[in-house]
This record gives sequence, structure tokens and C-alpha cells, in this order.
Amino acid sequence: MIRKNMLRKLSTIAMLMAVAGSTIAADFPTRDIRYIVPWPAGGGVDGISRKINSIAEQDIDKSIFVENIGGAVTATGLMQMSKARPDGHTIAALTYDSIITLPRGQMVPGYSLDNMRYIARITKEADAIVVSKSSGITTYEELIAAAKAEPGTVRIGVAPEGSGPYLAVKRLQEAAGVEFNVIAYPGSSAAETEALLSGEIVAAISSLGDFNGIIESGDVTGVIELSSEQNPSYPDVPPISEKGIELETGSFIVLAAPAKTPDDVIAGLESIYKSAYDSEEFQTWITKVGVTPSWLGASEVQGWVDNLQSTTFGVMDELGL
Repeated sequence: MIRKNMLRKLSTIAMLMAVAGSTIAADFPTRDIRYIVPWPAGGGVDGISRKINSIAEQDIDKSIFVENIGGAVTATGLMQMSKARPDGHTIAALTYDSIITLPRGQMVPGYSLDNMRYIARITKEADAIVVSKSSGITTYEELIAAAKAEPGTVRIGVAPEGSGPYLAVKRLQEAAGVEFNVIAYPGSSAAETEALLSGEIVAAISSLGDFNGIIESGDVTGVIELSSEQNPSYPDVPPISEKGIELETGSFIVLAAPAKTPDDVIAGLESIYKSAYDSEEFQTWITKVGVTPSWLGASEVQGWVDNLQSTTFGVMDELGL
């Protein structure tokens, strides 16, 4: 009898906890949401994050404030997120460096993707090569010809060693038989933009969306996209597959929360961002800035990340990086 009473009490407690959990999920968010962008302000990730959050907060009675915390190739901001209370009120944007560069190099003690839970992927876009107007170069062929004429002198800006653009330029040099003067810029594409405008570099590799502003102004020209298919937003920029080279690399934005965030809260966050993602406002805006919207829900992101790591690490092994 005592055992039966104890089991009834435990069952009642479990039911109450389940009801309480459902209530918490239904009331989420209970306060403003802190969204960490682990790069300085001004880059593509920052702009996209601010746009989708401005739409998302229209459907909830709380604010979503974006905070830029750069440093350590995204690790500084993401470690702050992963150590926050796992209640869904602190989340962050992950990029290529967060998922590839940092885990591969084990660059920052204590940084681990195991300390995070994925909410969704919202963009996926190919990298591209842009050239400055002041360089006088206007096509991919002219860029390659210049690099062949004076090996090691044509300055091209990329993200730090191990990044997608860094791997891309190494693979391009091998495929095209050229040698660039490769200059790595820590931080976001904003640093490369400044270098292009000042004449510090002739070309740079990042997504066309990252350089959309200076492409529209005419200060730079997109000459090739590192993809196997044409980007409809930039019909004048051919995919590199048209040049007989197989080279695909690119960036993305994945949203994440601390590892112990409950399933129902992750589901709530996914729902909030899916509504914002599906909105006509976001779809129109994201296409206009040349970025490819690409949604994967929480249940699908882990498999995609695992495959991306396996493929990319294999390329790094081949290049000895």
C-alpha cells in the first residue's frame, strides 16, 4: 500500500511538472530575447540578423535585441551564449567559422558545439570573387591573367586560415595554376570591404550578399561565383562551373541556443523564426540583397552540420591544412 501511494504521488508530480513545462512553453518568451552576432557590426551576418529579428519581434510581445560580440573567430560571443541560462532568452548566430574553423583547429579552449543546440538554418549562399573598380580588372579571365603574369603580386582578401574563403583561394590557385598574394582579414567582410575601397587589395572572396552595397554603388564588380549553378539575383556573375572548374564553397547562418535548452523552448524559437523567415517582407528583402534563403528546421540541422564537417575536413586533409 505504501509503495502504491508513493507511485501515485510520483505520477502526480510528473504530471504537474509536464503541465508546468507546457505552461512555460506557451508563455515563451517571458522577457526580451538577447541575440548575439559573433562578428562586429556592419557585415552580412549582422544585417541579416537585424532584419529577421525586426520581423520576428512583431509577432511576440517582447523585444529581440541584437548584440555584436566579436573576437576569437566567433568563439567569444558564442561561448557567452552557450554559458547563458538555457531558457531560450539568449541565442546566437553561427557561421562557417563557428562550425568548421574553430572545431577543426581546436583554437579556443572550452569552445565546443556540444555546448549548443541548433534552432534552424536560415541562409546558405555561395562565395564569390569581387574585384575593385580601381584595379581596372572587370572579368574573371582578366583576374587570372593578371595573377599568371605576375605570380604572388595580385592581392586578394579572404577570411583567416581554415575559413571557407581561405580554402577556396587555395583550391582555386591549384585548379587555375596561379599564385595570389593572399591576405587574411580577421572579423567580418566589413574589413575586406574597407580594404577594397582603399585599394589595399585588388580582389576579395566572400558572398555577393556581403558585398551587395559596394556592388550596387559600382565600387566593386562580381566576376565569378564559386558555385555550380547561376545565382538569379546576380545574372551577370557566372558560376565557376562554366569555366570548367568544380569548386563550391559558401557561407550560412545557423541559429543556436545553449545545449540544455528544453525541446519545447527550441520548438517555440523555431516557430518564431520560421514565421519571420516565411514572411513576404523577409523573402523580398533577402533576395534583393543577393542572399539565398535556405531553411532547415531543428530536426534537420544536425545531420547537415555533420555532413558539412565531414566533407570540408576531407578537403582540408587533402590540402594539408
